[in-house]
Formats: sequence, C-alpha cells, structure tokens
Amino acid sequence: MANAAPPCGQWDADRVHRLPVRVYYEDTDFSGIVYHARYLHFFERGRTESLRALGIHHSELIESDDPIAFAVRSMQIDWIAPAKVDNALVVETLYRPNRGPRLIMEQAIVREGQTLCTASLEAVIIDPAGRPKRPPKFMVEAWQPVVTPLGD
Repeated sequence: MANAAPPCGQWDADRVHRLPVRVYYEDTDFSGIVYHARYLHFFERGRTESLRALGIHHSELIESDDPIAFAVRSMQIDWIAPAKVDNALVVETLYRPNRGPRLIMEQAIVREGQTLCTASLEAVIIDPAGRPKRPPKFMVEAWQPVVTPLGD
C-alpha cells in the first residue's frame, strides 16, 4: 500500500530480526544515560519493524474488513548495562511459537555484541472491542518461517 513504509532492519538466517537504532539526546536523562522507559520505545520499534519486514503493517490490520491490533499483555525486562547518548544499538527480536491469540517474543538491545537489556513479552491479538482473537491465516503463514522453537 502507499501508506506502508518500507521495512527497516532485516531477518537474518538465525531467525532473529535486527533493527539498528541510534541513541539521541532526547532518549537520555540528565547524565547522558538512556532513561529506562525509552527501552520500551526501542523494543516497540523492533517489534513493529519485524512485522513490517514480514509484510504485516499495523495500519492495514486496523483498517481491514476484519480489523485487529496487538496489545502487550505482559513484559519482563532486565536492564544489564546502560546505553548512552550517541550509542549505535541493535534491537533483536525473536518470535516463539504462538498460542491461540498470543504471540510470544524475546527481545534484546545490543551494543557492539554486548547485551544491554532483554525483554520477554506476550502480545495478544485483539478486535476493536478489545476481545482476544486468533491470528488470521496470512499472519501465521508470514511469521511461521521465523518462529524459533522453545529451547533453541
């Protein structure tokens, strides 16, 4: 579609989507260290771009004849080391097998091979009223090649 921006980042052979991001001054606190809540923004960008790279666009999902959206149901975050202004980071996104309307993902923010922050999350596909809904066939088919089984 005309309103669908091209994907950023890429899916690699190891079934991990990698999105480069730069830390801007606006992402930091007064000390030049990334403010803890900004990691949520980086993780969201990683999830959005990983879907976009699979041909799944949020705007098209909500505007379809059978509209759906994603809502984060739970998220566990571990901060390991700080990112700082001007750092070049990579947001890594890994999909796990979905269960019904739930999509399980693991993410990491990495700087030069060092993991700075990790997140495990469960997103739920919902209809406009907020009720859980199973993913449409085209979505399952799109993400199936990149799903990493548990234990890998």
